[in-house]
Amino acid sequence: MEYSYYNPTAIQFGKGQIKSIVNFISKDQKVLVVYGGGSIKKNGVYAQVVTALDGYTWSEFGGVEANPSVETLNKAVEIIKGEKIDFILAVGGGSVIDGCKYLAVASLYDGDGWDFLEGKKVEKALSLGAILTLPATGSESNPTSVISKKSTNEKRYFASPLVYPKFAVLDSSVMSSLDDRQLANGLVDAFVHTCEQYLTYPNTSLLHDGYSQTILKGLHILAQDWANRKTQLWQENLMLLANQALNGFIGSGVPQDWATHMIGHEITAFYGLDHAQSLAVVQPYLLRVMIEDKKEKLLQMGKEVFNMPQNYEIVIEAIEYMYQSIGVPTKLSAYKTDDKVIENITKALESHGMTALGEKGNITLDKVSKILEMSLKPFNL
Repeated sequence: MEYSYYNPTAIQFGKGQIKSIVNFISKDQKVLVVYGGGSIKKNGVYAQVVTALDGYTWSEFGGVEANPSVETLNKAVEIIKGEKIDFILAVGGGSVIDGCKYLAVASLYDGDGWDFLEGKKVEKALSLGAILTLPATGSESNPTSVISKKSTNEKRYFASPLVYPKFAVLDSSVMSSLDDRQLANGLVDAFVHTCEQYLTYPNTSLLHDGYSQTILKGLHILAQDWANRKTQLWQENLMLLANQALNGFIGSGVPQDWATHMIGHEITAFYGLDHAQSLAVVQPYLLRVMIEDKKEKLLQMGKEVFNMPQNYEIVIEAIEYMYQSIGVPTKLSAYKTDDKVIENITKALESHGMTALGEKGNITLDKVSKILEMSLKPFNL
């Protein structure tokens, strides 16, 4: 175990914490409040932000999509440059927060901000903070951003310690307006995030495995308790579990996979599935194709998370059942695609240099094709 772990984001957890943002933003800073489709103006969040920013110089930018596009975000870049904004306040879920990380770096760059998604190193960034309204990605306290380019059907990511939010407000009471699809997506997203850092091969860290298993067990309990998803206790736990699933710690010093995400990103880019939906249609079949590499950790997961007999194949079925039980399909055939799915996804991965995925770099494009073929078959075949 050799690693460096760094997470500078201050977490403000609990009801009424939106007012605490004044402790992190100076009144001599010009603030841009960024949000999504406008639900924050219906659920009371926007009003709380306005109250908190009383006496500040601020403006707003709305309309960030569920899969934030560079086309939309570049409009905000122009505002930031023109108005000399120096603090970005993301109010929303992972998409809004990811988008604000892009704004933070693109606004201090003279070239095309997409360069950072192509691998350009981030050298400077504006300060940003986050008010989380939809738990799922953990973006509120990690250094990663996933951005889409509609014009080319691309979905890419970049990461830099310079885009850690300065603070993150996690107030579960703002989740009251979320629908079942959003709650289910958040649960699946957090579960797969944890699996990407856990379902690899055995490691020597009792703490990291134990921590991951606690998160996975917690999410499984929430899935079993789906009937109570509208209660504050249920939503508070989802918000905390999703945050811990991807704040960087459980993946430090241990092998990580992320192949499900890389394949899922391409599915979303071409066919518009929600991020979590794309993960749910890839993960079970990736685990089956790679079962020889995964079976030791699948056995451990069965014992420690699902309390099941020592059968790693049944563990995959348990994961599928959990997703399906909260309304998230585990078959790509459940969605509208076309007869070029496998060709589109594999060619996109190849063009992005992703031809050797997984913790061992042995998930080839042939294996990706097999994974997609299995997901495209109806359940009765």
